[in-house]
Amino acid sequence: MAEQAIRPAVLWRKGSFGTQSASGARFAGAMLTVAATCRMHGLDLFAYLAEVCTASMADLAVPQLLPASA
Repeated sequence: MAEQAIRPAVLWRKGSFGTQSASGARFAGAMLTVAATCRMHGLDLFAYLAEVCTASMADLAVPQLLPASA
């Protein structure tokens, strides 16, 4: 199960030859985490990223990826 969860990240790294800097590695890690979380919960990754960008441009809080647990 764990191997299946990280497979997209491994394929991305092999296909793109990784990153060139520490900040690039942090960005790639964050994006891969968001993509995996969206996939696991059946959310549209691009719709979420569009919401994040729109909120950022409007100087609003970033939308939560997952609802707060009750």
